[in-house]
Amino acid sequence: MAAFLYRLGRLAFRRRWWVTLLWVAVLAAVGFGAVKAPAAPDTGDSMPGIESQKAFDLMDQRFPGAKADGASARIVFVAPHGEKVTAADNRAAVEKVVHGVAGSGQVAGAVDPFQARAVSKDAGTAYATVTYKVKADDLTDASKKTLEDSVQQARDAGLTVEVGGNALATQPAAGGAAEGIGIAIAAVVLLITFGSLAAAGLPLLTAVVGVGISIASIMALASTFGLSGTTGTLASMLGLAVGIDYAMFVVSRYREERARGHEPEEAAGLAAGTAGSAVVFAGLTVVIALAGLSVVGIPMLTKMGLAAAGAVAVGVLIALTLIPALLGFLPRAVLSRSARRGAKAKKAKKAEKAKEGSEHNGGSRWARFVLRRPLPVLLACVAGLGAIAIPVTGLQLGMPGDEAKPTSTTERRAYDSLAEGFGPGFNGPLTIVVDAKDTDAKDTGGANSTADAKAAARTIADRIAATKGVVSVSPPRLNAAGDTAVFSATPATAPTDEKTKDLVRTIRAERPALESATHASFEVTGSTAVNIDVAQKVQDALIPYLAVVVGLAFLLLLVVFRSLLVPLKAAAGFLLSVLAAFGAVVAVFQWGWGASLLGVEQTGPIMSLMPIFLVGIVFGLAMDYEVFLVTRMREAYVHGDRPGQAIVTGFRHSARVVVAAALIMMAVFSGFVGSAESMIKMMGFGLAIAVLFDAFVVRMALVPAVLALLGDRAWWLPRWLDKVLPNIDVEGEALSRRSPVAAVPAPDTTSERESAHV
Repeated sequence: MAAFLYRLGRLAFRRRWWVTLLWVAVLAAVGFGAVKAPAAPDTGDSMPGIESQKAFDLMDQRFPGAKADGASARIVFVAPHGEKVTAADNRAAVEKVVHGVAGSGQVAGAVDPFQARAVSKDAGTAYATVTYKVKADDLTDASKKTLEDSVQQARDAGLTVEVGGNALATQPAAGGAAEGIGIAIAAVVLLITFGSLAAAGLPLLTAVVGVGISIASIMALASTFGLSGTTGTLASMLGLAVGIDYAMFVVSRYREERARGHEPEEAAGLAAGTAGSAVVFAGLTVVIALAGLSVVGIPMLTKMGLAAAGAVAVGVLIALTLIPALLGFLPRAVLSRSARRGAKAKKAKKAEKAKEGSEHNGGSRWARFVLRRPLPVLLACVAGLGAIAIPVTGLQLGMPGDEAKPTSTTERRAYDSLAEGFGPGFNGPLTIVVDAKDTDAKDTGGANSTADAKAAARTIADRIAATKGVVSVSPPRLNAAGDTAVFSATPATAPTDEKTKDLVRTIRAERPALESATHASFEVTGSTAVNIDVAQKVQDALIPYLAVVVGLAFLLLLVVFRSLLVPLKAAAGFLLSVLAAFGAVVAVFQWGWGASLLGVEQTGPIMSLMPIFLVGIVFGLAMDYEVFLVTRMREAYVHGDRPGQAIVTGFRHSARVVVAAALIMMAVFSGFVGSAESMIKMMGFGLAIAVLFDAFVVRMALVPAVLALLGDRAWWLPRWLDKVLPNIDVEGEALSRRSPVAAVPAPDTTSERESAHV
């Protein structure tokens, strides 16, 4: 592996014009394809295998023209203090709104609150439900303006009017300004780390090229593979982060080889052969973690994971080819200013000073501190992360809705008004779909006529209405064929309340008895039921996902490090950091500790997909840090260092860039904490805090402590397994034999400069 990448790096350096033009051509080709590609079809975000999705599909079949997942708006009217919405003037204003909205061409129906009895007991609040024939993304500006203008007329008449639902809701943006802030902070970190504009600019330039190729490719293939607009979000975020990191490691190793006295082309080859080998296997661990999202069985997650894995693969290829090519254009410019000004006459003296200084930079000093106190450091890390992880025991999964939005949004105000006027459960009604089509009257005496279907639906509705925790049910509505009925059941508790989850389970548990009595089946759906089912599906998939990802990564790290204990230690450290990250997320977003500092206005359950996203992304990044840090230790150990000295050597060479990489990751993720959307804020905080724990606690403290306690045993491998495993030479042992360091090394003045930045 190292020898192949060494030759590839030298070839890219020599043929720099061709390599650079090739990547420019690839970017232009995929960009052209993205522009010319047809728009992606709206495949929806289906969740196969859950009951609520089956019910949605059944409604689409039996109620043609009225999409179960079409856009909706719930217009909430609140009368002025001391008045009632049933007063003549207020009633006229409400009816005018309903009539005005119903005239829109995309509206499937608009229900008058006075006819539907959608008025609170005190007559202070009423609501009108508007359903559309298309999804929220397909609503025209004209339809939205009609709704907004009608609502404004009622406000002008003196009523307080708010609009819930998704008709006017804006899609949260997960990029844009946040990514710009991340790039700006990354540029500052790189400049401080390298002390050179060229060295700082190379990782940024190549990362942007990689993200551009990835996003353009996703857009070009969107129609073919049914990729939605959100598919590229994760690819963009991760492609930018790992693209910068991988380029950093190659550039840093190039500077190190130049400081040892190698010529530019040789240094580029050695950087590609050593740091490039670590990049390949670090990238493979991230790809495994992202591709493993397909285990969950949610198509949206699978597509996002595979797209992001493709972006990471592009980042690896760029680090191995485009970076050496660009180093060919800037062989001296990427060096620090002091290295470029070094005088030839002082080579030997400065080299000796550099060697002495390089032994005592910040990374080596920290490693020696841990080596003197490995057990206390290990216990402190485990105890600290364990304490932070305690809130995980109270983790509740769900999908935060309008109640989690800022009070500045009309959706949140509509939610609060409905909860106050009708009860907290009114914001999350359950939809019951009764299927009476497949019963056989001849054999079972079941309901195969419209009258029988209506009777069966009425019986089921009455039984559900009598269930503890149900406030009310609506009259069943039959389809044109008379074989399917739909009605809603309003819980007594809020959509995210644990009692609502128990209620859904209770209603579903009543199904066998009701099917036996009515010979008709029913299913429970609606946004509340969907969120409950998705949370359960993700929870059930979490353990298999962890097993697949950690198992495959263990095998990969076993090959890389040729050790049994190092991969086990890496997996255990990851579990500690991710559990601590979960604990911090629960403490802030569910328990409310310090929530106001992050602008969180409403606490609640943790987003259902958060565990899968957090585990997948953080596992990939954690293994990145593990590979880059420990490969340098393994390299030193293979080349003759004792275990303790190998740890010091690994930290001396890698701590600075690992710290810089972690800071860049945290900067990118922290930019999303400022989002007004609770879900994006939660994701940004979770990823940033996970990187903090993993990079600075696990990799910088726990890893050297464990390796120090293990000593030579850390690198032990049974002989039979050593013979079976392929020898990929990540340490570049073959390169040290074929490319000896120059007898008189160039001045390593970068060491003293860079040590100040660790």
